[in-house]
Amino acid sequence: MIRIVPKPTDTPDDNSTGAVIQELERAGAQYGVLDLGAIDPLDSGLENELIWVCGIRQDGHQFETLSVLALDNQVINTPESIVTCASKVMTSALLIQNGVRTPRTAYLRSETQANDFLSRHGKVVYKPLYGYDGNGIRLVTEPAELGPGPWYLQEYVKNDRDFRVFVLGGEAVGAITRVSDSLMHNIHQGGIGMPVTIDEEMRAIAEASASAIGIDYCGVDLLRDAEGYTVLEVNGTPNWHCMAAPIPKLLAAYLIEHERGMRA
Repeated sequence: MIRIVPKPTDTPDDNSTGAVIQELERAGAQYGVLDLGAIDPLDSGLENELIWVCGIRQDGHQFETLSVLALDNQVINTPESIVTCASKVMTSALLIQNGVRTPRTAYLRSETQANDFLSRHGKVVYKPLYGYDGNGIRLVTEPAELGPGPWYLQEYVKNDRDFRVFVLGGEAVGAITRVSDSLMHNIHQGGIGMPVTIDEEMRAIAEASASAIGIDYCGVDLLRDAEGYTVLEVNGTPNWHCMAAPIPKLLAAYLIEHERGMRA
């Protein structure tokens, strides 16, 4: 049976979990919904099950519960990869370590170092370390705008759109561009999404990003600059708004395949 941890931000009009459940039902797969807040992971009774995490709350309890469940079960995405994607610093570190293009980035507590980084780049983008949906992201042009540290800062790359590539099982299977007239192009921040064809450069950098993180599926967010694509971040519990590719069907098939593999 496939055990499903629903995305806590699902709504009737934007139900990522429900879209995949519909595809599981069409395929005749057995599934059950798992409430992480209603089980003791040290005495869960779950063993050799496939647990699909559509989304979790960013709190210690859910991370710890998943980590314990992963000892005796296969969890997709793994707790480690979800935690990595939740931390912009760790994501950046792994991208850099694996030679994946990403904007120049710094994580600083020293105000002097933060001011020097800002001075070198002229404009930088401040991002909350564990932010989501574009919340809290802002452009900084003066030291007084930095606010309290520590600071996760990226060089500003001029753009009017970004790209999200959905990678599943190491393969880029769908992509959109998100267009807006503001700094953030996230759909939750008012960006307009539309499907785009995955070109070979986009495919290569998105698949390399997923490999660097070590994740089953993800949304890789890209900008395009004078040298090509550069990776902003990797989302371990992504939505798939506006994609032409049938992501829920593909994801359901991926889960079914892995669950059957555990029984073989």
